[in-house]
This record gives sequence, C-alpha cells and structure tokens, in this order.
Amino acid sequence: MRFKLFAWAMKFYVVIQMYKFFFYTAVILWMALIFNLSSQVAMQSNELSTGITEVIVKTVQKIAPKADFDLKSFNHMLRKNAHFFAYLVLGILVLTALRRSGATGCRSVALALGICVLYAISDEVHQLFVPGRGGQVKDVIIDSAGAGVGIGVYKVVGRLIKVMAGR
Repeated sequence: MRFKLFAWAMKFYVVIQMYKFFFYTAVILWMALIFNLSSQVAMQSNELSTGITEVIVKTVQKIAPKADFDLKSFNHMLRKNAHFFAYLVLGILVLTALRRSGATGCRSVALALGICVLYAISDEVHQLFVPGRGGQVKDVIIDSAGAGVGIGVYKVVGRLIKVMAGR
C-alpha cells in the first residue's frame, strides 16, 4: 500500500513540475517575442505596423466607406496599443506561472507586476541600441499599465470562476 501511495505521489509531483515548466516556458517565449519585435530596426518595425494599419483601414472602409482616417495617427495609436496588449498578455502569463509555483495573494501580484515593469524598462533600454529606435519612458508606462490590466483581468476572472463554482 505504501509503495502505491509513494508511486502516485511521485507521478503527481512530476505532473506538477511539468505544469510549472509549461507556464514558465510560455513566459519566456512571450518575452522572447517582445524582444524580437523590439530588435527590429526602425524601418522594419514601421513597415510591419504600417502594413497592419493599412489592412485595418481597408477593412473599416469596406464596412464604413465614409470613414475618414489619418493613417499616421492611426498607425501611432496601433503601435501604442500593441505595447499595451503585449504586456497585458505578459502580466497574465507571469502571474499564472507564479501562482502555479505556489505564490499567493498580494505578494504574487506585486511580484508579477514588478517582473513586467522591470522587463518593460529593460526592453526600452535595449531599444537604445537598435538603429533608428529609442527608449521612451512613455512606453514603459504604457507597458506597465498593460501588465497591470492583465493582472487585474486574471484576478477578476479567477474570482468569477470561484463564484460560479460555488453555485
């Protein structure tokens, strides 16, 4: 009986470790994606965002032909929203990984936000060394806000799930 219990506990431990590994791998891969996008020289980065902007504008114009867009302003807004969204996802991933590692309460939230803010700062410093790019405090604020909203979404959804499970 003891051997079966020990074998079950070992299997459970391995599954938990694989689960943690999966979430930390997701965090690292997302950070690598952010780093890769930040490594693009200014012209390449602008071509990517302008291409996405043009697709969005063409789609909107099909739906609302009389819509008037300032392509440059819309592109700028799209780029800043991309910052926000990338760090929103990062905030969710980091908090999930920390929670799966046993971190709880306000400490896990503060640690997740701290990791995201430090990564945002390092990302902007990194851009100082990319041709045509520059680090901006405004982007760190946008990134941090995105991470904060992502962490908030995680907490709200978690509470809703607990409430729904309690019914």
